[in-house]
Amino acid sequence: MKRLGILLSGRGSNFEAIARNVAAGNIEAEIAVVISNRPEARGLETARQLGLNAVCLPSRGLDREVYDRQVVAELKKHCVDLVCLAGFMRLLSAYFVREFPNRILNIHPALLPSFPGLDAQHQALEHGVKISGCTVHFVDEYLDAGPIVLQAAVPVLDDDTVESLSARILEQEHRIYSQAVQLILSGKYRIEGRRVIRTR
Repeated sequence: MKRLGILLSGRGSNFEAIARNVAAGNIEAEIAVVISNRPEARGLETARQLGLNAVCLPSRGLDREVYDRQVVAELKKHCVDLVCLAGFMRLLSAYFVREFPNRILNIHPALLPSFPGLDAQHQALEHGVKISGCTVHFVDEYLDAGPIVLQAAVPVLDDDTVESLSARILEQEHRIYSQAVQLILSGKYRIEGRRVIRTR
């Protein structure tokens, strides 16, 4: 059975969606550990309620690579096969990425390469785009730049606010993140340059 490591900093709604799909058998894996860099993260409490290993490794005041070495050690202690970022509000160091090459997934609330970084929904509204959405991608050493696994489009309505657009995008995040996790765990894909291509 493949083993997932979830990293989160806040409420962890994408983690909850993954946990539901694991429990339902839609993702053939077990959640080995849930790690947060913030003690107050609601996702940690949710993980404890689900009976999962929930670990807080506070990041405040630590150099990025010093912190990442702690996280990598914890993930390896739990023999994690695939790392899923679920609202983890830290950039990963090159060291972290090298330790899990093409084994770290992230979900971003925009259709990358448009609107990387923070406040993607606000960026989309400011630019006046008619379609936004979300992207599951592999994590590399650059911000929101790794090969794209899955995307879902969401229309931007004339009366949208950041909150209303975010809510509709989040529904799609919960759907496609689990699909992407199962695809990567199945091994039925290959990476060609920047493209992730499904195989039979």
